[in-house]
Amino acid sequence: MRIVVTGATGNVGTSLVSLLGDDPAVDVVVGVARRRPTWFPPKVDWVEADVAVDDLEPIVDGADAVVHLSWLIQPARDPRAMWATNVVGTRRLADAVARTGVPALVAASSVGAYSPARVGQVVDESWPTDGTPESSYSWQKALEERTLDILAERRPACRVVRVRPALIFKRDSARHVRNLFVGHLLPLGVLPVEAVARAVDHLPLTFQVVHAADVAAAIHRCLLTEVRGAFNLAAPGVLGRASRLGPPLVKAARPVLGAAWRARLVPVDPGWLSLASAAPLMSTERATSELGWAPTRDAPTVLRELLGGLRDDAAFPTPPLAEQRLPTDAATAPTT
Repeated sequence: MRIVVTGATGNVGTSLVSLLGDDPAVDVVVGVARRRPTWFPPKVDWVEADVAVDDLEPIVDGADAVVHLSWLIQPARDPRAMWATNVVGTRRLADAVARTGVPALVAASSVGAYSPARVGQVVDESWPTDGTPESSYSWQKALEERTLDILAERRPACRVVRVRPALIFKRDSARHVRNLFVGHLLPLGVLPVEAVARAVDHLPLTFQVVHAADVAAAIHRCLLTEVRGAFNLAAPGVLGRASRLGPPLVKAARPVLGAAWRARLVPVDPGWLSLASAAPLMSTERATSELGWAPTRDAPTVLRELLGGLRDDAAFPTPPLAEQRLPTDAATAPTT
């Protein structure tokens, strides 16, 4: 098998590339990234390309499957760059897959694509994917879903699969997560992991997480199984506590976060608060029953692994994951 992976140097991409390299059924992995890494796992041929502008047909032509992981969370202050990669790039890749007759496309969507739900509401894959309008990440994920819908409708011979993971973490993505979400005002070198984990569990909002290796395992199963459609992915357990106080507190916090963002003190805009209060919890029953997917880490374990990585400034030797401190308006890397 020849598998093409866009965003191959990111959070999920590095885990997936490693997993595919160990699979005897996979002959070649074409890792597509904007910047060539110095990491050379087995079976991987690196290709420098930007899904927003470069010719993608020669890259995907002849592939047995394409995995689409390229996505920008930053620079939030440059909406044109995010639009180019997230929306235009996804459409360009789907067009290239259709024109070259690739038989399968597996794409990383997100819990963020789902329409708002009640606090603590659990949904399956049939829940609408119209996103949260206040969050650019969310409505761009919703547009990705529409692109995949169009491809599936117009090219029924192409097996279109999408995974909708919760927040994706692993220890080696800690520096990456800090660049994208936290910034560098907080001294994390002495981070009290257990105290922070307990504080997170008392937040008045519920949310889910999942380990990057488990997302990679689900994508691997999607490649090897004749499935189509969407699969929710989340680790067992829920962080935080369902509370009616959550949405009012989020509403009150939005102006504060907005002021901090405009002052360039934090890298995330207030749309992320709206998404946090609106996103549903996900049932993973379909992934379990149809893919045979079984996550290896529960939610508290995933959270503590990330917190330990933040304390230790853990990274991985690819450009997105190893990037050093950046200005809060300049960090650019795929979420995956």
